[in-house]
Amino acid sequence: MDLSKVPNEKKLHLSKWYFRAGFALLPFVWAVNAIWFFNEAFRKPEYNEQKQIRKYVIYSGMGALLWLILIVTWITVFQINRASWGEFADKISFIIPLGTP
Repeated sequence: MDLSKVPNEKKLHLSKWYFRAGFALLPFVWAVNAIWFFNEAFRKPEYNEQKQIRKYVIYSGMGALLWLILIVTWITVFQINRASWGEFADKISFIIPLGTP
């Protein structure tokens, strides 16, 4: 979709909808919102809805970044400690590697 052809009210509605959809444990939607509306929020000439779009873009970017940090932290901790966690790690693993650690 070309945002230059969309009215400003619809841009605000889309940005708000993507922001709210991210709360359904969909951080990818927040990342899309932050990237897709970045130019509208910060680089376009001022218009009435821009301030609210900017707010949603900032919060969406922060939410996506927070999720990225949490996921990378969990993956790192799990990969480092999987062997020492024993049966618990096997139960929460989708694929159990063969062999000895």
